Amino acid sequence: MSDEAADSAADGVEPGKRLVRTGGSGGLSLADRIAERLQRLAWRSPLHKMRLRGRHPLKLIAVADDPFFGDVERGNALLDGVVLFRGEERSIAGLDFARADWSKPFGEYLQSFAWLRDLSSVTVRVTAAPIAEAITARWLAVHADKVSEPAWRADLWGRRILFWTAHAPLILSANDLVYRSSVLHALARGARHLDRAADRVPLGVPRIAAWCGVLAAGLMIPGGDPRRAFGETGLKRALDGSVFDDGGTVGRSPAGQLDAIQLLTMLCECYEARRLDPPAFVQAMLAKMVTALLGVCHGDKGLASYQGTGPLSGETIAQYVEATGVRTRPLKQAREWGYQRLAHGGTVLIVDAAPPPLSRLVEGGCASTLAFELSDGKHRIVVNCGGSAMADAGVPGALTEGLRTTAAHSTLVLADSNSTAIHPDGTLGRGVIEVELARTESENGSRVEASHDGYARRFGFLHRRVIALAGDGCDIRGEDMLIPADKRRKKGTTPFAVRFHLHPSVEISPTADGLAAILRTPEGHLWQFRAKGGALALEDSIWIDGKGQPVTSQQLVITAESPPGGANVSWLFHRAK
Repeated sequence: MSDEAADSAADGVEPGKRLVRTGGSGGLSLADRIAERLQRLAWRSPLHKMRLRGRHPLKLIAVADDPFFGDVERGNALLDGVVLFRGEERSIAGLDFARADWSKPFGEYLQSFAWLRDLSSVTVRVTAAPIAEAITARWLAVHADKVSEPAWRADLWGRRILFWTAHAPLILSANDLVYRSSVLHALARGARHLDRAADRVPLGVPRIAAWCGVLAAGLMIPGGDPRRAFGETGLKRALDGSVFDDGGTVGRSPAGQLDAIQLLTMLCECYEARRLDPPAFVQAMLAKMVTALLGVCHGDKGLASYQGTGPLSGETIAQYVEATGVRTRPLKQAREWGYQRLAHGGTVLIVDAAPPPLSRLVEGGCASTLAFELSDGKHRIVVNCGGSAMADAGVPGALTEGLRTTAAHSTLVLADSNSTAIHPDGTLGRGVIEVELARTESENGSRVEASHDGYARRFGFLHRRVIALAGDGCDIRGEDMLIPADKRRKKGTTPFAVRFHLHPSVEISPTADGLAAILRTPEGHLWQFRAKGGALALEDSIWIDGKGQPVTSQQLVITAESPPGGANVSWLFHRAK
């Protein structure tokens, strides 16, 4: 057996494995849920309250390092007196936290104090401190003593404590003792709030953020040993419920995965600042999470566009992974997280082979089941439109919502309907409940066969997709099938389309017979595409780039109609040069 085959066998998926979208408790057993409840009740006892109450800290024990480099454009905007985030901007002088007139993403960026990283990345302390203190003072004037949403949301407080403690020199350099005391008092009060509220935010990245804040406070505020012990128990519980066994987060977003990795890495820096070793479970979880993250990166090392994520650059991903200290290879098969990675001969293919995330665990989930993306070396060829959760503020709301639909992904769309319903309020509804998956590896390449039931209730069909990547990376053979879900067959035919959204850099030349197309990458590589079983057309499309900006592109579309007995179309990508 070759090394590659051995790796695949160790990383295998059982034939016919079912991935089911459920309403469970994030993977926690009954015993774990009882223990969680007892822990929360114990922490609210008078004894624990007495131990954490008392004098507010007059200083921090240490200052942690923020190992991540910020956004230069946003940092320079702050130097110019402007807070900038995804195309939305406000002047620092005009910031009014009492009358927030900004979008939710902008508000979370501002109130989490993530902008401190951007500011510190473009200038020195003597220049940055007055800017940071001006914004902080405005926040304190409105929110320091008044508990209100969203400023006091537990996940935002968790992030705020991480950023305040990592960038303390920028917000605590003033000679104004009243201001300095206000910052430290707010920090202590926010920590006590987190003690009670960390478990109230949804599982996933928000709960991880909240518990990281509890631990950062326990490490950096004097007298924090009881909080640290409590926080480590809480974080372990949060990670068990928020991260699958394969290292993927329950929200299924690659960007959310990166966010969680940053949070845990910043927490590790808090331990480092205290000359303490992080808990072993944190280091082990980071290793699994980085491995899963790399599994959804293309040949350009950047992220695939799934579940609202945009194609964050390979340089950004490399810098963040380096900060973790984890050295690992990409995960080929993320069982529960749901992404399958096929990679041979410089060709990388990433398939979404799981149900969408639960609405209660994520905002802006996408109906992308069985979609795939394809890259040749550092160039992407087949993509999803992507970016719904990272779009620039100038992108119309209707388009942002459209990016979540099945038609915005490279997969089959039946009767112009989503495989999982997207409600007007943005939540996900009925649709894909179960995905059956089988994967095989051989010296000839990799093959994935998967099916979902998202159309079974409404149209009576299962969608099955087979994708095989040859061992030399030159051939990708696929087939999309509509299979009757039961014996009750409906009359008439049902139209469907198989969509292949193409990266804007790809040049497309349809052939004269209308059954194929030649695709050219920027480096001159030629890929032949051919379809059988339907009519092939070239249509307009759109792609959200790494900055959240929409870029016009095109898509190959195979259209056909299925009789009650089902239908299938086959397609081929062949690298000719």
